[in-house]
Amino acid sequence: MWSVLLMGLAGVLVGGALSFRQQHKPLWTQISFYVLAGMSLLAAYLLTLPGN
Repeated sequence: MWSVLLMGLAGVLVGGALSFRQQHKPLWTQISFYVLAGMSLLAAYLLTLPGN
């Protein structure tokens, strides 16, 4: 369940980064949104791994 929510969050963050790009905002805001989206996808993947 959490992995699906984190993947949705990653999609929203990528959409925000693309929106900032169209608005010609500073590059660091776009990069930070992409990094947060990547971290969200990584967390979603790690939650799908079998645990002990």
